[in-house]
Amino acid sequence: MKPPFILVAGIAAALISVAALSYLLTRDIVSEAPPNLASLTVPQAHTSTAITALTLPDTTGTNQSMSQWRGKILVVNFWATWCPPCREEMPAFSRLAEKHAANGVQFVGISIDTLNNVLDFQKRTPVSYPLLIGTMETVQNTIPLGNNAQALPFTAIFDRSGVLHSVKLGRLAEAELAHTLLALETNAETK
Repeated sequence: MKPPFILVAGIAAALISVAALSYLLTRDIVSEAPPNLASLTVPQAHTSTAITALTLPDTTGTNQSMSQWRGKILVVNFWATWCPPCREEMPAFSRLAEKHAANGVQFVGISIDTLNNVLDFQKRTPVSYPLLIGTMETVQNTIPLGNNAQALPFTAIFDRSGVLHSVKLGRLAEAELAHTLLALETNAETK
């Protein structure tokens, strides 16, 4: 009588372990922002050297150098199609990109994903700014900007001089970003 009980208990334990592992693997751990990062953080002065040195392919396969946007207020969003908070913030980013483009604001999305996934996403959710295709290694460029976990979404905002103004790990609210852009635009006008 004991061997069947041990066998059933062993099978149950194995099923529970598989279910727990499956939950952890399918849960979007990478995209969850720590609760203490509720708003934009302002790191120490840091230039965009690691970011502006990047050259990545866009959705047509054409290499795009980030340096082409020097002199603009630059909003760089690291994201992926498999990241729910990333997908949620993109329509707001598109609206803000269109609204602030005339004021010298440039949005760039760097997707840590495959080209096909990004193209499929773009068909369902049009984006009004350039989307570049990166790799997991590309996210390492965010470590000097404070993204030690290399998590997504991660947004870095640079002023016209290429100095890092603020960063946000996790979903960035439209109102919060609009306020930041307005402050940077106003600051640029007074100089």
